[in-house]
Amino acid sequence: MAKTLAQELAEVESAITAVLGGAQSYTDNDGQTIVYPSLFDLRQMRRELKSEIVNTSPMEQRVAEF
Repeated sequence: MAKTLAQELAEVESAITAVLGGAQSYTDNDGQTIVYPSLFDLRQMRRELKSEIVNTSPMEQRVAEF
């Protein structure tokens, strides 16, 4: 099942928090372990997801939340 934009954003936010807290790996919502994640890449992903959410229609934004 595909993740919603809101789910993807939450996952990226959790990963950023983990890395900032000193974690050298984290497990995503699919159960995959990501070792030595790039904070730069995670922040870029966050920017892209937020931009995608903002650029969707209001109806698509509601759907993305579920």
